[in-house]
Parts: sequence; C-alpha cells; structure tokens
Amino acid sequence: MSTKHFRSLLILCILVLPGTLVTGQSKKITLDKIYRGHTFSARAVRGINSMNDGRHYSISNRGTTIDIHSYKNGEKTATIFDAKDYDEITGFNSYSFSANEQLILLTTKTEPVYRRSFKAEYHLYDIRNERLHPLSKKGKQQLAALSGDNRHAAFVRENNIYIVDLAAMTEQQITFDGKKNEIINGAPDWVYEEEFGFADGFKWSPDGKRIAFYRFDERKVRDFFMTIFGDLYPEAYEFKYPKAGEQNSDVTIHVYDMETGKTTHLDVGTAEDFYIPRIKWTNDPEVLSVIWLNRLQNHVKVLHANALDGSSETVYEEMNDKYISEATDEMITYLSDNESFLLISEKDGYFHFYLHNFISGATIPVTTGDYDIGALIGVDQERNVLYYTSYEVDPTQLHLFSIRFDGSDKTKLSLGPGSYTASFSKTFDYYIMSHSNANTPPVYELYNRKGKLIRLLEDNARLKKTAEEHGFARVEFMKVPTRSGQLLNGYMIKPADFDPQKEYPLFMYVYGGPESQKAIEKWYGRMPWFQMLVQEGYIVACVDNRGTNGRGESFRKSTYMQLGKLETIDQVEAATYLGDLPYIDKERIGIFGWSYGGFMTGLCMTRGNGLFKMGIAVAPVTNWRYYDTVYTERFMRTPQENPEGYDDNSPINFAGKLRGKLLLIHGTADDNVHYQNSIDFASALVGANKQFEMQFYPNTNHGIYGGNTTYHLYTRMTDFIKENL
Repeated sequence: MSTKHFRSLLILCILVLPGTLVTGQSKKITLDKIYRGHTFSARAVRGINSMNDGRHYSISNRGTTIDIHSYKNGEKTATIFDAKDYDEITGFNSYSFSANEQLILLTTKTEPVYRRSFKAEYHLYDIRNERLHPLSKKGKQQLAALSGDNRHAAFVRENNIYIVDLAAMTEQQITFDGKKNEIINGAPDWVYEEEFGFADGFKWSPDGKRIAFYRFDERKVRDFFMTIFGDLYPEAYEFKYPKAGEQNSDVTIHVYDMETGKTTHLDVGTAEDFYIPRIKWTNDPEVLSVIWLNRLQNHVKVLHANALDGSSETVYEEMNDKYISEATDEMITYLSDNESFLLISEKDGYFHFYLHNFISGATIPVTTGDYDIGALIGVDQERNVLYYTSYEVDPTQLHLFSIRFDGSDKTKLSLGPGSYTASFSKTFDYYIMSHSNANTPPVYELYNRKGKLIRLLEDNARLKKTAEEHGFARVEFMKVPTRSGQLLNGYMIKPADFDPQKEYPLFMYVYGGPESQKAIEKWYGRMPWFQMLVQEGYIVACVDNRGTNGRGESFRKSTYMQLGKLETIDQVEAATYLGDLPYIDKERIGIFGWSYGGFMTGLCMTRGNGLFKMGIAVAPVTNWRYYDTVYTERFMRTPQENPEGYDDNSPINFAGKLRGKLLLIHGTADDNVHYQNSIDFASALVGANKQFEMQFYPNTNHGIYGGNTTYHLYTRMTDFIKENL
C-alpha cells in the first residue's frame, strides 16, 4: 500500500469533532491546580454494599460514617456507625459486615506493604450494643475476615494465622512456622500478590467451620535488596523476588478444622513447578476449589479437593498453545445447583462465558461472537441471568449487558459511549451503574431491575463545569493504519484554538503492554496533565499497539515470545503517519510512558531511527531478565528457553542507537520494576557515550508518590517537555 494511500486513509479515520468543549476565554490549567489543589479530582460513591434484604445499601461517607440508603428512592434512612462517637478511631479506610449484619469490621490506620497488601488496626463494631472493640491488641494485623457463622474472625500477623473468638474476644494462633523471607501462612508472596492480583491467602468455608489457606515456602527464592535512605547508615530492605527463569516459592494448600484443630494438607498434584492462582470454596463446605496452573501458564485445571481427607479430582481442564489469560477469581463462579459453574474462557478466540457441568463434564457457551467480554458483574441465580461488561459495541468501549444462562434475552443496559460497570443489590432488583467517557467524568445512577432510573447519585457536575471553565479540549478517537494491515485504536487531543494551517508538536503517551488498554472511552486521572500540555500548544495522542486488549486472542497474543518487537513497530509507524498529517510538525514528536510504557519509550528512542525528538521513560523495564517469573514467563517463557526474545528487544542492548533527548525517572525503592533497570540502562548509555538526563526519587515505589513527590515529578517532566519539544 502506498504512503499516499496510508496518509489519506489515516486522515479519513480520524473523527473530526469540535476541538474544545467550550468557547471563549478559559482559565489556565496548572500543575498546582492538578496536584496540589486537586481541582480536577472526580467524586465517587464509595464503599457500596448491598444489605441482605436487597432493599437497602450502605455507603461510606468519607471514611467517617456508614450510612444506609433505600434502593427504592436512594434516600438515606439511617447512620449505623459514626466515628466521631468513639475515641478509639478517627475514621476508617474500609469496612465489611458479618453475614448476619450485626457486626462491622472496620479497617483503620493502614500501613502499605506492597501494591495490595497492608497492615492495619482492625476494630469490631457491634451494632446491637453500639460497642467498638479492637480485634487484637498485640500488634497490627493483615487480611482480617469474619467467619460465615458470625462467631469468629481470622487474620495474619508476622506470617502466621490467628483466630479470634468474637464472644470472648480471645485469639488463638493456628500456624507456627511463619517467618519473614522463609515461610508465609495465609497471605501470598510478592509475585503472587503482584501478578495474580490478590492479597488474601486464606478463605473461610461457607459454614465457618474451616479455614483453607496458602503456605508459601520462600527459602529457595533468591533475595532482592533495596537501600532505604534517611538514617546515618541506610537500611538494606530484603525480600524474596523470583526473576524470570529463577526459583519460585513452593506452594501448598491446607485446611484447618475449627472443631478438631486438625490441619489437612490438600493433594494438588505431583508436579514440582506450578502455580495455584486461586482457591475458593464450592457451595459444599467440605469441598475446596483449587485452580492449578503449570509454570508455562498454558495448562489450567480446576480441582475439587476434599477438606476432610485432602484428596482431589480434576473437574475441568484447558490447554493453550501460548498462555491462559483468565486464571483469576472470575474464571469460575459456582451455581446453586451444586453441579455446575460459570466459566470464562477464550478457547474460541475471544473471551466468553460458558456453563460447565462438573458432574457430566458438558460445557455449553452462554455468549458467542467475534468480541471479548470484559468482566463478570453479577449472577442472578434465581432468574438464571448474568450481568457482564463487553467490548461488543466497540473495542474502545465497555458496555453493560445482561443475558440468560441459555444465551437468550441478551440486553444492553448501558446507554451512550463510554465504560460502564455496576453494583447490584443481593436480590438483583436494583443496581447502581457508574460510567464515564474520555470527555465526561464519572456518573453514578441508581436503577431498578427493569432499567428505570430511580435517582442520580453523583454526576460530578462541579468537575464538569471546572473542566469547561478551563477549556478542556475534546478527546477525539481515531483509527491508525499500519503496514501490518492492522487498524490501531487511538485518541488525539488538539488545542482549543486548533488551526489546521499550523503545525503542532506531537506528544505521544504509550503503555502498550500485554492485555492492557489506554485508548478507551474512560475518564483518566492523568487527563488533566494532558489537557495542560494541550493548552500549552501541544497535540497529545495515544495509540494501542498489537498485544493490547479488547480485540480477541489473535491480536492480544501476537506479541508472544517477543515482547517489545511488534509494539515498537506499531508505535513507530503510528508516529510516522501522525507526523505526516498536515498539522503535525514531524520534527517535534515526543513520547512518554511508565512501567511497560517506559520500556516502550526506551525502545522507541533507541530503535525509532531518530523519529522521536524526546522521550520520558518512568520506572521502565529495560531487560525482561530483570522482571518476575509469573508475568514475564507468561508472555516470554524463560530466558533459558527464549534468550533471543529477551535480548533482541532490550533497550540496554541498543543504547548506542539512542537519538534524541531522553529522561530516565525511577524510584529507588521500587519493589516491582527495580531501580536496577534504569541503572543498567544508564550504564549502557554511558558506555555508548550517549548523553541523557536522569531523575531519581528516594525511597519511593513504582507509583512514585507521597508528600510533594507527585508535584515534583510532573514539574520535572513538564519542564523537560517544554525544553526539548
């Protein structure tokens, strides 16, 4: 296809919409307003919990009260807890009810550990006598959870599990071998928490008589050290981190019986190297469901384990020539017939729902078609209806649907373009739907089961007005053609006073990692910064390359075994053709990305043949050999099996080809993408006599935040852009 044809097609693909949401004089968007005044922060309806009666729901009011509202009209009917009435706490971070809704477990004074894990002081509030008790007085706890029979709570402290008798408020230790960097009971190790996405490593049985729990033996996993600065002699922080191709923890599953005090070791297979990404109880309180995954992550099994004798059987099995994507909580949902579960699988090339009968072995599809479903939202077993999000309308939008178990009566519940989700009452007679799009901040609305709007809960009208007053430009979605024949989804933001006769510098934002998605109709927290750059005269664009989500397995897994190769080709081609647009100055194209996006920025700056005048790589992976086993090997296999895939796409190995101005940014205490990545890339750049700039943030993790850090970071990046683009 000729260059001229590609350019013409690209111009036609861009949706020509008004360049701004408002006309006239606009207020100036500033970093102070964004990161200090929080002028553009969206309000949310937080802590929504349906009550057992299905007629009321509770919400958290800024972590100080728990209020009860009526689904029928949305009005508040009661306040059942108010922190100001008690001296013990000033507020709470989260809360949960006991099964009988007589007790509330409050999480207070949280202290982060890693991305999802934290230590906290938990308090138990008894609604009946309005008394507040600390769950334990012997030190902070993790993962506190109430039993289904309302009699006990369990938590983890210092890698062991404890049980609290709620009547006597006494605690009992049930595991004794927990030790930092050796044995973990009841919580995941670092790599499970980060890559399998959970922090709770134990589960109460439905009847409250047993606790199933993970035990991680980390002793064979190599240590990683981070230096924590601030004292005369800095502290060496040590934790277990399995890098690609290295030894993982040995994982076993156990069940503790409350009545006998016996702990049973479950049989989950004889293979030496495997993962258990999830455990959950079936509806039978004596049968635990265990999801088993081999190390290559292309073979998954669902096991049913007998909690009494530890025996197990395989009730579902699936293999893939690349990898299994959906080994999470949503993969299986047990139904009340006690013989089937709802399954999510991409075995037909797209993510879809299936009904699997684990007695007969029969599997039948619920949803079908050339589109991916997004997430399971709820299952109404009384009416045999499931609620879910789907990319069926467009890969850049997530709409809300309902469908019957037999695939009939599919109904789209969402309205205009955007991304939707919902929270249903326990009887599924009501739901709170939240949605946003790239030009509209989040809206929260209460509906009944028939789809009738009952009440607007929050529309962020203040933020919308503020955005209009500051001249937020319209985000325009587009399709970008490439030589591979793919049309890539993207968006562009032009200045409010856009003049097609002028040429503008182009600033591209990239993430680009496997199963990610940035070009989607959704309100983003980073959008105000992009809007500030647009107000300064830049055009901002983002394009989702091959390997990203919402477009089926073939597109999603096209980057398998060679992370970075096709993604870089796509980003370079997208920048090339955007640069050919008459209003883009092709000599002034910059790129910015964080984490995987930092990796992509490094590759584009070294392998982009000078197309990018400047780049900012924040917390970048620079060699996949440095990253963890679970994530990296899922997409690359091990370095021993695939050395070329690792080395042929490492920015470190192409440092000598750097062209343009590069800013490397990293937190020195990044437990996820280690500071080592930027240091070794910097060493390679020095060795190649390539000049670059570097900004480090002491004692900050992968998110680089806390105190004045965020403001400082975005000031640094903004200044670099203005100086070099």
